Amino acid sequence: MYFVKKRIEISASHKLSLNYKSKCENLHGHNWIVEIYMRSEELDENGMVYDFTNIKEKVKSKLDHQNLNDVLNGINPTAENIAKWIQEQLGKKCYKVTVQESEGNIAGYEVD
Repeated sequence: MYFVKKRIEISASHKLSLNYKSKCENLHGHNWIVEIYMRSEELDENGMVYDFTNIKEKVKSKLDHQNLNDVLNGINPTAENIAKWIQEQLGKKCYKVTVQESEGNIAGYEVD
């Protein structure tokens, strides 16, 4: 099994919809670090699992300098939900995504 990992930095805002009082209900921003893991049993005709540039275009171009509430269109933009959304954008070769919103806070989504 081959795999690639792409690390992307994104600046974006969001506000969370929570069932408890939190300052995160206010619009605020983060400098997110996203790690994307792709795998395949076979390489494509170019000898790649997935082109790094294509990963960047599909993710960073949609999320960087955006309000994630607007991009995720009705999905509460928690780090967990952002990770799952990214995986869905990239398809079946993407098996894991981690999203770091601050120094000690990392969430992820992994396909079984």
